[in-house]
Amino acid sequence: MSARLRIVHTTGFTYTAPVTSSFNEARITPRSDARQSVIVDHVDTSPGARQFRYTDYWGTAVTVFDLHSPHDRLEVVGTAVVETEDEARAAETTAVDWVQLRHGSVVDEYDEMLRPTVYTPHTPELADFARSAAHGLKPAAAAETVVARVHDAMTYERGTTEVHSTAADAWHHRKGVCQDYAHITLAMLRSLGIPSRYVSGYLHPLDNADIGEAVEGESHAWIEVWTGGWWGIDPTNNKFIDDHHVSVGTGRDYADLTPIKGIYTGSGQSALDVAVRITRLA
Repeated sequence: MSARLRIVHTTGFTYTAPVTSSFNEARITPRSDARQSVIVDHVDTSPGARQFRYTDYWGTAVTVFDLHSPHDRLEVVGTAVVETEDEARAAETTAVDWVQLRHGSVVDEYDEMLRPTVYTPHTPELADFARSAAHGLKPAAAAETVVARVHDAMTYERGTTEVHSTAADAWHHRKGVCQDYAHITLAMLRSLGIPSRYVSGYLHPLDNADIGEAVEGESHAWIEVWTGGWWGIDPTNNKFIDDHHVSVGTGRDYADLTPIKGIYTGSGQSALDVAVRITRLA
């Protein structure tokens, strides 16, 4: 299946006292890759600001802008039109066995996607669950089974975790959101020696949306696994990646793909509001 989607991602920061200056980075622009093509994209800010764009270490497009006049609200709007397809897995992407996976050349090449991080610690509880789920299976099947077992064990619930919660925190509660599902499965798969990476993007939530119908979409997170080649799977929904998924970038965890981050000068506190609207164009 394929689709053409328009994504409008709006992030607002409202301050309790005027901010005199701020420096910001936005990682909200979809990427072009083998599964999706970006037709058009732009990032707009209010107040307006001069922008600079670069590609970071992980290959993600970053829009940088700074403001130097007092403002009590900052709004960042990323707009993109993207053509997407269901992900097709070639046979070689799932062909590696455990001996090949543990070869020194593989471990060296994918070292960054095997190490634990602050968000994805290899705790005994997470590692034990992964070993039990993967027992007797080849790496690709083990990854699918771990994802399915995590999906069954977890309950999707907002407010149980926060943006800085780790995989261990969410697993303790057995509750969380897409970021937590991704971090948990990353920690488990990496503890098994399977290279895995975090994917940030968007998800169209409806299977049968009308052409031209704008719906409330989602900022979403899933994972990609290397078992001879990279392939994606969505732990929150226990499904392979399809034309409803639009990726922005990949990294080790959420910290590498924070949608909007920055610093500001001012004495007030900030309140955040986020909205994603997705329209199926074709």
